Amino acid sequence: MARPRKPRICTCPHRAGYSAVFKPAGTPLKDMEIIKLDHDELEVLHLCDGEGKNQMEAGACMGVSRGTVQRLLANARFKVAQALAGHKALAISGGTQEHGEAGIPGENEEVE
Repeated sequence: MARPRKPRICTCPHRAGYSAVFKPAGTPLKDMEIIKLDHDELEVLHLCDGEGKNQMEAGACMGVSRGTVQRLLANARFKVAQALAGHKALAISGGTQEHGEAGIPGENEEVE
């Protein structure tokens, strides 16, 4: 049995309890692959790339180790690059594990 996930402190202003989907214009969302970016991955991207913090500083802000930050950052950068280069939608999850995952708006409807 895996140990419980350590709570992460996420204060990114773009994570205000809702989900957001970013996609290329002109293609309906229902016709696109959706790549899901978790809120903690967004937080790491915001801290390291948006605010210029190093991994130790970002780890201290989030209450996790530098290794966890490194893993989250690598995953987040991969997902963003995959979405941008692959003409795919990027869904940013606004929910936390403690409060449940929020759904992706427009999953069943066309978004332009």
